[in-house]
Amino acid sequence: MGERKIYITTNDAERLRRLIRGITNPGDHERIYLKMLAEELLRAETLDPLKIPRDVVTMNSLVKFRDMNTREVFLYSIVYPADADFEKGKISVLAPIGMALLGYRVGDVVEWPVPAGMRRLKVEEVLYQPEAAGQYEL
Repeated sequence: MGERKIYITTNDAERLRRLIRGITNPGDHERIYLKMLAEELLRAETLDPLKIPRDVVTMNSLVKFRDMNTREVFLYSIVYPADADFEKGKISVLAPIGMALLGYRVGDVVEWPVPAGMRRLKVEEVLYQPEAAGQYEL
């Protein structure tokens, strides 16, 4: 898990905390990811949605990132589990890569454990951020 500061909107933080509390009887892997997400929320700086920098990956952002090991470039929206659809480029915040990118800024390199080992991901561009587009729903 990265040492850089991450930023979460107050709306996203509240909704993610409700998500964590609302999951009952999680499986072993899900329990691990829920714990990791809770830890990320604890270390995050929460900001009013009107004050979140435009280059931060927030929930429902469309982000372009590079796997620093393979040099492959990916484009995904980070979404809540109910909205996840890998084939449509929507990855759950509870998936390792979704969780890894949340709260980081363009230019940040994130090291994050995934089932296949450690990944190094570089946030290259936030192509869409709801807050920058004036969407602040809770």
